[in-house]
Amino acid sequence: MNVIDRRTFSRLLGAGTAGASLTLPATSAAASADTELPVASPRPVVPFGPLKQIDAGALNIGYVEAGPARGPAVVLLHGWPYDIHSYAEVAPLLAAHGYRVIVPHLRGHGTTRFRSDKAFRNAQQAVVALDIVALMDALRIEKAVLAGFDWGARTADIIAALWPQRCKALVSVTGYLITNRERNKAPLAPEAEWSWWYQYYFATERGRLGLEENRHAFAKLIWRNVSPTWQFDDPTFDRTAASFDNPDWVPIVIHNYRWRLGLADGDPRYDHLEQRLAQGPAIATPTVTLDGELDPFTPPGDGTAYRDHFTGAYDHRTLKGIGHNVPQEAPEAFTQAITDADTL
Repeated sequence: MNVIDRRTFSRLLGAGTAGASLTLPATSAAASADTELPVASPRPVVPFGPLKQIDAGALNIGYVEAGPARGPAVVLLHGWPYDIHSYAEVAPLLAAHGYRVIVPHLRGHGTTRFRSDKAFRNAQQAVVALDIVALMDALRIEKAVLAGFDWGARTADIIAALWPQRCKALVSVTGYLITNRERNKAPLAPEAEWSWWYQYYFATERGRLGLEENRHAFAKLIWRNVSPTWQFDDPTFDRTAASFDNPDWVPIVIHNYRWRLGLADGDPRYDHLEQRLAQGPAIATPTVTLDGELDPFTPPGDGTAYRDHFTGAYDHRTLKGIGHNVPQEAPEAFTQAITDADTL
């Protein structure tokens, strides 16, 4: 899950704006209005893969590839506590549009492994973004559409902000998620603090042990809380939960949240990048931002809380009846956002 700065929560969490359509928008212009979708229901588990592995920077990254090898590239980035299966339906939809789709396991997830047993299990925001740049280099992808939610949205935002030449277009759920650790020292409104309870739990040794011993039950609780209308079944959850058995999953998760709260150090080699990110760099890449109406982390205001961070071609959509895991709850709307962003 993501930490959003205090300005994002200048008003209490609330529902999206009124106005809805019962069909997915056909064009970017039509899509700027809120999109109402049916209440999420179980979808059949479909095969997704096969998994591939490639050395990229500090990691050997597990990923799925779909679509034509010479198609325009799209990189889909998952969040926590999720994995590549958040895109099990989005990837084939994009492949049918002719895209080359890459869906990697982030560090600490699934089959992604550190190439050195001695490597620092670092999960600060800059290094996760560098993983994806290294993956693009390894796959000889010069430029791609980047799309993500939660950790994945932050990672895509960072690449668009720091290396815009690598990002053709951007789809970011919950908008601008680049972390400013100094600003994170300020308290939020009580309602917002309540939504982040697990981050404070992870700040303790008890929380680390709790995640280690109850990782699947913990993740399932988060899924239910942040996606209240998504009636996922056990096979759907179990398919993703297997990724949490990665031996680096708990160290990476704990370091990520402690680092954001200023309770753990990052790698000083990336201080210069974090200093740039702390300044809130603007994103000029063509962007579509998405908010799930029922996501407890969605800021109120139809995207206005973060609108000024995006200086290029832009569209915003609020998805009615949808929670946190937007690509898995609303794969058609997520796919539409990508194809529209690519033409802004």
